[in-house]
Amino acid sequence: MDPTPIDKSAPIFVAGHRGLVGSAVVRRLQSLGYTNLLLRTHSELDLTIQSAVDNFFASHKPSYVILAAAKVGGIHANNTYPADFITINLQIQTNVITSAFKHNTTKLLFLGSSCIYPKFAPQPIPENALLTGPLEPTNEWYAIAKISGIKMCQAFRLQHSFDAISAMPTNLYGPNDNFHPENSHVLPALLRRFHEAKVNNVAEVVVWGSGKPLREFLHVDDLADAVVFLMENYSGMEHVNVGSGKEVSIRELAELVKDVVEYKGEIVWDSSKPDGTPRKLMDNSKLAEIGWEARISLRDGLRDTYKWYLENVVNQQW
Repeated sequence: MDPTPIDKSAPIFVAGHRGLVGSAVVRRLQSLGYTNLLLRTHSELDLTIQSAVDNFFASHKPSYVILAAAKVGGIHANNTYPADFITINLQIQTNVITSAFKHNTTKLLFLGSSCIYPKFAPQPIPENALLTGPLEPTNEWYAIAKISGIKMCQAFRLQHSFDAISAMPTNLYGPNDNFHPENSHVLPALLRRFHEAKVNNVAEVVVWGSGKPLREFLHVDDLADAVVFLMENYSGMEHVNVGSGKEVSIRELAELVKDVVEYKGEIVWDSSKPDGTPRKLMDNSKLAEIGWEARISLRDGLRDTYKWYLENVVNQQW
């Protein structure tokens, strides 16, 4: 399909603009000269309240919607609050997608997560692996909500010709990531631990597992670039994977973080702890065929993220 540039003055609603993804999308749109971004905090607009969302759309008539708002968390949170994860995410998606269609939004992009795929999906994971097997039990509540979001976009496209598309990012990192000591993902957790070990002159950092599992990481600014690209260049039923296409072992990642942080001690691997899935890579060939690929190297992205961490997180009290 031919690219359809977005009017730089058109009203664009970025739902979830304070999160890791939403804040990166806002940075990208602003850098490209978009001047009419509709941004609301949770206290200003609770996306789980249908009447509030509908009133917002009726008043502001956004031409474009990027749905990055979600209740997110790690394994512990998913296991502890399964009802919250499925209910809140279903509410947000249903309210925003329905109101966008009702109030004549031109195009909507829904952001999901790579956890939508079966636990034992083929590697790299193609888009058509969706719904071909059981999910990872530790995050199935979140995954089912996200799958419902994809299917909702497809249903509105089928029944109403509403231009709703979905993008599924791989593991993300970057500014505004969660560096909480208990609830963060592997990359921000490693950054924090190596930094604290460096500051406190700790001789060694213990990392769980063997270090052998392979993971894919995408800087959130690359994702934001892909989001704008898809809004302008893609209109179709099937969701689109967004990843870097590059794998790194957890061992290589730990060494890279150690190097970026300039920690001089030793890494000790606790092989009595679980490794998790041996490999989790997205098949990004569909997005590459449309004409997009990631630009930010893992080393450059880690440097950028560590700089943000030093400037914004180090002084926070948990």
